[in-house]
Amino acid sequence: PKSTNPFTRAQEEDWRRRNKTVLTYVAAAAVGMLGASYAAVPLYRLYCQTTGLGGSVVVGHVSDQIENMVPVKDRIIKVTFNADVHASLQWNFRPQQTEIYVVPGETALAFYKAKNPTDKPVIGISTYNVVPFEAGQYFNKIQCFCFEEQRLNPQEEVDMPVFFYIDPEFA
Repeated sequence: PKSTNPFTRAQEEDWRRRNKTVLTYVAAAAVGMLGASYAAVPLYRLYCQTTGLGGSVVVGHVSDQIENMVPVKDRIIKVTFNADVHASLQWNFRPQQTEIYVVPGETALAFYKAKNPTDKPVIGISTYNVVPFEAGQYFNKIQCFCFEEQRLNPQEEVDMPVFFYIDPEFA
């Protein structure tokens, strides 16, 4: 009986080898893209916090820098606070003061109030940004509840501080 296969055995093995190579590259690219998609959000957040872009604030400050700041007394800036809660998080969450007036180069303290009205412990984490976005690089948080997860027990109500300053260069 005569074979209907137009390829030789060597040609078939060469095609199989090439197909395996292509499959390996495609699989590696898929794994690489999946890894990049998981890493994109934390890397972008780190980039924004470092540069102050995208409305993110700069975090982590040297105490010498804060102590040696020269306040710009003739410039007062109104800072407005708001709070939005994702529908799945059953917290009552609001700023205790909706606005405060800050002198650039001086530290300021604001508080948010959070209450868990449920009968179960709830964990939440805050995200934040500054509007207008260009001001984000000058709004510096020294300490904030938004840096880590917050756990509220059933019916627990807490005051959450935001300790910050506005860079004197903003003035």
